[in-house]
Amino acid sequence: MKYDTIMVRFGELYTKGKNRKDFIWTLGKNIKNALSNYPNITLDIRYDHIYVNLNGEDENQILDILKDVSGIYALSLVIKTNDDIENLKNVTLDAIKNEEGKTFKVDTKRSNKKYPLHSEEITRIIAPNILRNTSLKVDVHHPDIRLNIEIRDEGAYIFTRSVKGAGGYPLGTSGKVMHMLSGGIDSPVAAYLLMKRGIKLEMIHFAAPPYTNIGVIEKLKDLLTKLNRFQDSIRLTIIPFTKIQEEIYKNCPESYAITIMRRMMYRFSEALARQRNCKAISNGESAGQVASQTLESMQVINEVTNFPVLRPLVAMDKIDIIQISKKIDTYEISIRPFEDCCTIFDPKNPKTRPDLNKCKQLEETFDYKSMISEALSNSETLIISKDKVDDII
Repeated sequence: MKYDTIMVRFGELYTKGKNRKDFIWTLGKNIKNALSNYPNITLDIRYDHIYVNLNGEDENQILDILKDVSGIYALSLVIKTNDDIENLKNVTLDAIKNEEGKTFKVDTKRSNKKYPLHSEEITRIIAPNILRNTSLKVDVHHPDIRLNIEIRDEGAYIFTRSVKGAGGYPLGTSGKVMHMLSGGIDSPVAAYLLMKRGIKLEMIHFAAPPYTNIGVIEKLKDLLTKLNRFQDSIRLTIIPFTKIQEEIYKNCPESYAITIMRRMMYRFSEALARQRNCKAISNGESAGQVASQTLESMQVINEVTNFPVLRPLVAMDKIDIIQISKKIDTYEISIRPFEDCCTIFDPKNPKTRPDLNKCKQLEETFDYKSMISEALSNSETLIISKDKVDDII
């Protein structure tokens, strides 16, 4: 039997009250964008579900795309049919014969309260018809096949399988954030988790040629192309960081270099975030993972900004982070042997409990403010879209 529709389920959007219609509208727009290469597809956007009418398109291809659209809790391949009970007996029988298993259960929901039969009555008609015409047995607790029937005003929907979606909120409903992208394992995973929460991201990266290889930039482009599955266009600003990094190592003890460097990066990120109307800064920091990510270090580094700083990985285990990176297909790119400016100058004995006053004294030894202004003026911006990179500055 050919499925003709995909039912999109909302999950957390049910908690949104009066704002729910705005979230649903945004989700519908994001689904249209994701399926822009499939002109035959049409959408039916409703308060409780969105229906994707396949109109002959391959359901597996469409499911593969939609499962990465944030805001979708689950996707069900459904057959839309008329709600005449005799028709339902025939359609459900054909549908369940296409499934593998030995046991089944019928779940019926009747949203159309004018329908002459109650949910339990429908189930008591459909289940015996399946028992008579197949070798299947009923198992109400752990069935191999769960046959779902939903009776709505416009007809009946029949489905047996559901695919889990990305969850979260539709991209763009939670504002825009400036994300600090290094090229390692953590920051792309943090970006993905923020996108799942409906946050649209712009990226900032700190490049230090000739100390860092040009391969780092290609690595970033490839990482962002993977993240295009979740946000179809991503702006990346590359900050020339060499001069300021050299000044740090010339004027600061090696043990304080990473702390001062991270404080500078936060200053850059806030300045660019304000220019680009972002509401926060984000990164891939995880508590205690490296010297600059102890709580004492975070406090000293964070002192340079009053912008919100989002750290979605802060309490995550490294193994869990790696598992997510493999799931979103960024892991193999992240481990390419091209070091960024944080790892290339990695000190032997970095301070894990830096002193704030000491940091301020060290920063007074060079004119970092003019250097930040100069570097921002000389930054390079790329727009990374699916299979396309545009240099816009």
